[in-house]
Amino acid sequence: MKFVHIADMHFDTPFTLLSDRANLGEVRRLDQRKVFKKVIEYIKENKIPYLFIAGDLYDHEYVRQTTIEFINNYFKQIPNTKIYITPGNHDPYLKNSYYTKYNWNQNVKIFTSKIEKIEMEDFDLYGYGFEDFYLKESKIEEIYIENKEKLNILITHASLDGGYDDQRVYNTMSSSKLRKLGFDYVALGHIHKMNLTNENKNIIYPGSTISLGFDELGEHGMIVGNIEKGKLELEFIKLDDKEFKEIEIDITEINEPEELLEKIEGLELKEKDLYKIILIGNRNFEINTYKLYKQIETKNIIKLKDRTKIGYDLNKIANNSTLKGIFASEMLNKLEDKNIDKETIEKAIEIGIEALS
Repeated sequence: MKFVHIADMHFDTPFTLLSDRANLGEVRRLDQRKVFKKVIEYIKENKIPYLFIAGDLYDHEYVRQTTIEFINNYFKQIPNTKIYITPGNHDPYLKNSYYTKYNWNQNVKIFTSKIEKIEMEDFDLYGYGFEDFYLKESKIEEIYIENKEKLNILITHASLDGGYDDQRVYNTMSSSKLRKLGFDYVALGHIHKMNLTNENKNIIYPGSTISLGFDELGEHGMIVGNIEKGKLELEFIKLDDKEFKEIEIDITEINEPEELLEKIEGLELKEKDLYKIILIGNRNFEINTYKLYKQIETKNIIKLKDRTKIGYDLNKIANNSTLKGIFASEMLNKLEDKNIDKETIEKAIEIGIEALS
């Protein structure tokens, strides 16, 4: 049997932390729609009988009814494809959610927090989802595979092997326990990075369908599978034509803001990709990231991060019997004061040295 597995589309997420560029959030929301169309077109062209959507299809807090209608209209274009959705922590099955109050197309099945088994001729599908924004106790222990001669598939939104408290409230389940249950394929959502290459060969996160930010570097898309008893073929297909990338620039040998701006503007960048520039090394001048960012004309540079360290040798300057030396000596004393924020002192040093030069 063939299937497509996607997760974490996050339709209508606001992208507020992505960039200061005015319309980038709107552009990425349009990109979400373009990518979703690609999924449906692939299913139509290849006559895929099953679509697994493992949670966070949309953001409950922000999603508009027009977006739900857009999604459902595309579901109508693949009437012969059975669509299974397990709500996640961003799109839980609430009383006032679109999962409950909207009239979805007849080929759509939406799971609740109650474990449910769908019996098909060639496989059994088990699924359950979120009915709240948290799911503190996984129901993995409640699952019993009744017919191990058939193909058995699990679809859910979960944190696999969650190692810290923040993840333990999102349906945390153990990969070792999952393997013991004996599913032929486990379709997961929640983690935005694709894990097709890891040791859990049939316990799969497809990753977010499009990248939502710089914590989601690399390619994004969908998993296409072909499964028989004892045989599983999986392929990752890239759908998002934009990638988020980070570039580090060492400014140790750069001596003025104009030279730094010229260095940034001279980077060879791919037109469609979105970039964060990270400044590293020892700085020899004050860096105003807000002002510098506004001066950058390259539109696909959408973030600028300063991780440089102050480049002054304060001990050397403090040995001079000048006003600058006295200032440096005072600042060295303040740096030893654990009650004063070091970053604030370093900024004061930078401004003071510049003013006294």
